[in-house]
Amino acid sequence: MFAELEAGIGNAPEPIGHDEYRQRQSRLLSQLDNGDLLIICSRPPAVRSNDVEHPYRNNSDMMYLCGWNDGESVLIAQHTGDAWSVELFVQPRDVLMEIWNGRRPGTEGALAEWPIDAAHSIEDLETILGDLLNRCSKVYLRTKFNLGVDAQVDSAMSRRDRDRQHHGTGPVAIVDPSNIIAEMRLRKTPSEIAQMRHACEISSMAHIAAMKHAEPGIGEWQLEAILEGFFRYAKASGIAYPSIVGCGDNATILHYNTNQMRCGDGDVVLIDAGGEYSGYASDITRSWPINGKFSPAQREIYDLVLKSQLAAIEQCRVGIPYDAPHNTACEVLAQGLIELGIIKSSLGEALEPEGELSHWYMHNTGHWIGMDVHDVGIYRPKGEPRLFEAGMVITVEPGLYFGAWRDDVEIDQRWAGIGIRIEDDVLITDDEPDVLSSFCPKNPDELESIIGTAGVI
Repeated sequence: MFAELEAGIGNAPEPIGHDEYRQRQSRLLSQLDNGDLLIICSRPPAVRSNDVEHPYRNNSDMMYLCGWNDGESVLIAQHTGDAWSVELFVQPRDVLMEIWNGRRPGTEGALAEWPIDAAHSIEDLETILGDLLNRCSKVYLRTKFNLGVDAQVDSAMSRRDRDRQHHGTGPVAIVDPSNIIAEMRLRKTPSEIAQMRHACEISSMAHIAAMKHAEPGIGEWQLEAILEGFFRYAKASGIAYPSIVGCGDNATILHYNTNQMRCGDGDVVLIDAGGEYSGYASDITRSWPINGKFSPAQREIYDLVLKSQLAAIEQCRVGIPYDAPHNTACEVLAQGLIELGIIKSSLGEALEPEGELSHWYMHNTGHWIGMDVHDVGIYRPKGEPRLFEAGMVITVEPGLYFGAWRDDVEIDQRWAGIGIRIEDDVLITDDEPDVLSSFCPKNPDELESIIGTAGVI
């Protein structure tokens, strides 16, 4: 079912190397003082039901700094007097636990295979951290990940014993390091871009697989299974976010993910789905007719959304404000809807925050993407739109949604039930915008030539 499509995916990129992780650590630690202590805690497991947990995925900041993806772990960086030492506290080897839950690297494996200077058992964290807190002046910690660490840091902050009074030891401030790390993560390196491009290739082929196997009467859940099955078949680590597969009126619900309806003949299906590879997300949306042929009304709306997306992508260039793609997409959409007679007001009035365009297009045109699908990085530092820089990656995803279920606006029956969104992941470069997800077809004629062809010889 998938072998032919998998053959169209490029070779997997090399994993991010230890040298790059060390460079990231150095860039971060160079912004701290020698008396500071950095603590990055793993994300706690999420319980699905009773004693069953969701598949584990670590804190992105820890993965970014050293690539470690196991739970019950803490990364600490301390200055030893001559240099910074980056150390991991990990679960120790335990044959019984490994029989049940899988092999652990342990301290020996962590030190040998990960870019760190020392490894300790997580069982020794409280003792070692207590000593480090006594000697530090400031703690960099994002709280709420490890309540035990939070409590120990709070205790060290509030301690007022004789030793502290005599020697001035112990932390006097807690600082969240997230913003510093976010600024680093916002600009992707060539190796990160390679991971993201591969994630987009896998996801593009998954979308094509869904197109090929589509037919009237297929279930949204079946299309979801094709997509997510291909992610794993192609060795993605899984989904980057819950897949949206909405047919007909469901396509007009922005975050619909029930995925339990059958697709009727004449429906447009909107699929917003992306896989994650090596910790990096992809985010792709395509909208197409389940029977392989756009109706005239569907084609008019599709062509307008595509026109707006292409115009917005052209704004993804160095030195242009991050909100320029959104503003451009809105102008194209509003003008197009005026020409179709859907918007009755002027262009200026339609673009007002509560103007007519907001009835049919009610979300932003893009967001940062990287290790998190809605990735870190401030959009408006000091209140002004950030200017694009080479290495940033942003989604471009305009859409129009004419939900027949809505009773707050009047919808002409010609458009009722049409929901179209087209989304790609775009890398800002020193030259032209680089659409990482360009492998996924969006030309309407090409879409029609692919849909439902899985059984065609």
